[in-house]
Amino acid sequence: MAGKKKAKDTESAGGTIALNKRARHEYTLGDRYEAGLALQGWELKAIRAGRANIGDAYALVKDGELFLFGAQITPLVQASSHVLADDRRTRKLLLHRHEIDRLVGRIERDGYTLVPVALYWKRNKVKLELALAKGKREHDKREASRDRDWQREKQRALRARNKDA
Repeated sequence: MAGKKKAKDTESAGGTIALNKRARHEYTLGDRYEAGLALQGWELKAIRAGRANIGDAYALVKDGELFLFGAQITPLVQASSHVLADDRRTRKLLLHRHEIDRLVGRIERDGYTLVPVALYWKRNKVKLELALAKGKREHDKREASRDRDWQREKQRALRARNKDA
């Protein structure tokens, strides 16, 4: 019984490391994929300390492989001194071949962009959630903002009505 509890604890011990909140505002997000990251030791230590940022990151296909550009993982001062740490280095993304082929087709044929949405823990491994995205135009952003405001007002009105009743 204790073994099951321990296995469940490691699954729930995961959590969000970094979110790309701007992606939801700038893009219309479509299909989502979960990718692993090829990291170095110092990067893993820095991520555990919460020093990761994917706000300016994007993913590209290069020679049939996916790579993450622009993600910042700030090195710790205590990390190995014999390693020259580059906080914005290109990192390889790990996906199955059929997923990569599907993504390549959608990117080249349909004009989608691969945007990292979230960086999180899953069973003691760092995973990156990627979304196929299309850029929003300015009027789309205004419409989304108007819808958000309307939903907020509607919730307030319903709460006030339920409170009075």
